[in-house]
Formats: sequence, structure tokens, C-alpha cells
Amino acid sequence: MNIIPSDYESSRLISKILMMYYMEDKSQAEIGQELGLSTAKINRLLKQARNQGYVEINIHTPFQHLLTLEKELESVTGLKHAVVVPKLGDNPKALLQSVGKAAATFFLEHIRDGDIICMGGGVTLSAMVESIPADQKYSVTVVPASGGVQGRYDTNVNSLVADLAIKLGGRSLSLHAPAVTDSPRERENLLALRQIKEVLDLADHAQVALVGIGAVRPATASMFQFASLSQEDISAITENKQAVGEMLVHLIDRQGRPVNSVLNQRIVGLELEDLKKIPLTIGIAALQNKVTPIIAALKGGYLKVLITDEETAKEVLARFQTGIPD
Repeated sequence: MNIIPSDYESSRLISKILMMYYMEDKSQAEIGQELGLSTAKINRLLKQARNQGYVEINIHTPFQHLLTLEKELESVTGLKHAVVVPKLGDNPKALLQSVGKAAATFFLEHIRDGDIICMGGGVTLSAMVESIPADQKYSVTVVPASGGVQGRYDTNVNSLVADLAIKLGGRSLSLHAPAVTDSPRERENLLALRQIKEVLDLADHAQVALVGIGAVRPATASMFQFASLSQEDISAITENKQAVGEMLVHLIDRQGRPVNSVLNQRIVGLELEDLKKIPLTIGIAALQNKVTPIIAALKGGYLKVLITDEETAKEVLARFQTGIPD
């Protein structure tokens, strides 16, 4: 193809500027001075080169594959944000701490003064709260999204709520009720109490929700370690073929639908449909036993954000796309 002189000169000038800018690492001001052109014209020609396809930018950072994985998760599942933590060893506890730290960073980047924050309990949320620096200054209110559970102090929802509020410099309220009552009637009586209603109403109007995503099998799952359930309840849950995970103690099936069970009729906490209405719902979960529960939570549309580890993210993505069962 014949190139008229003006085109040739223009292309040659752009090529020279590209070499100086990208290969010789000269600034736009330096290039302009050397070529007798204004910095504004150099900037305009660089933009023209990118628009005309003269420049291809390839990024080769150590964790670029994680950013690609995050974008794929967002595209396939409809998440607003995905945060994937690399696996740097075989220690599950260390991995949970890494996920908790990533969750803390994301959380602090997205909260604002005046926010109401509701949260659940559990190991991953405990790791997140532990990673929050104790010198934050936010005018926020932190409340439980469910009743308290028996177990260690550092994973109980009321304890986590109080610890998070202290670290953020905000205020907290406790929910003085069990996560699961002994009967539906007992639940109704508790929900009728003004103090319980006030806390759950705040949770219902939260701007940010922090939730764990739990497994329901085997019987050694964290849910059964911390919730005050009878052996009969535990057997009924683990033998229920529909239930594949839990959020705020609500059992969900593979499509994220609440399972029709006696347990779900006895929960004191935020309803899952109300969880969907919260503007920023951050789900935090890691390790392979959470793959099925995470997929269920995503299919149910409960999460805006997922923070997890690399291996779990890859498995979630593969099975979400293909529908391969566990």
C-alpha cells in the first residue's frame, strides 16, 4: 500500500515518540523538548497511537491470574466484586487469616460515616475482625444479623459486633437471643420483644452486611460446633438431602432457596430475602468444603461481594458454569 508523505511523516513521528516513551522511558516533557513539540501534542499523539492500535499493553504481575479469575467470577455469577486470595501454603488456618485480611481491606475501603453494619458470626468473620487496625475512626453502628450462638467468645456474633465497633470507633448493639430457639412459638415470643425488634430492624436497614457461608455436612461443621442444637436437630440437618449450606443459620438448597425445615422456622435473625435488599452484602468463605455452599449462596442472589481463596474460587467457577455436582 502506498503511503502519502503526510501519512508517512505522521506515522514515523508517532513511532519515534512511542520508542522514546515506552522503550527509552523518557517523560512526555523530555520527548517534547527533544522533538521541539509541546507536551500537550505528545500526549495527544500517544492517545492517537493507542486508539489506532499501535500499542498493546500486556501486564505480567505475579498475581495477574488472580485478577483474571476475579473478573471471570464477576462476569459468570453476577457478583459486583470478587476478591481472590492466593494459596501460599497448605496451612488452613493461615489461609483463613489471609482471607480475613483481604476482607478487612475491602471492607474498610467501602464503609462510610453513618453506615449501619450488620454481621453474622463464625471463624472467617472472626479472622476479618482480627485484621481490622484498632485506630479507625468511623461514625457507624454495628449490629448482629442473627442471635447469639454457643461456642468460643471470639466467634460469637455479639462478641464480634462489639470488637468490630470498638476498632472502628463506632457503637454496637447486642441481640440478646439465641440464634435458634427450641420451638417456633419461642421464636415468635422473642421477636415480639421491643429490644429484639429494634436490633433486627437496624439490621434490616443496614448499608453493609458481613456474612459467612457455612457447610452443613459433615456433623463436625462449624455450624454444629457453635449453634446450640440437639443431636436430633443435627441428624435432621445432615440427613436432609436438600440442604447444602447455611447463611445466618438459614439452610439453603443448591439453588439458594431456603429449605423447608423445622430449623428455619426457629431462627432469630435477618431473613434471607431481607439480606438481598442490603446494598453491599459481603460473603466471606474459604476452603474446599465451602464450594457447594458458596455456589448455592451465589445462585440465591444473596451476595454482592465474595471474598475467598484461589482454589475455592476456581472450583466455584468451574462448577457454576458446568453445573457439575459435588
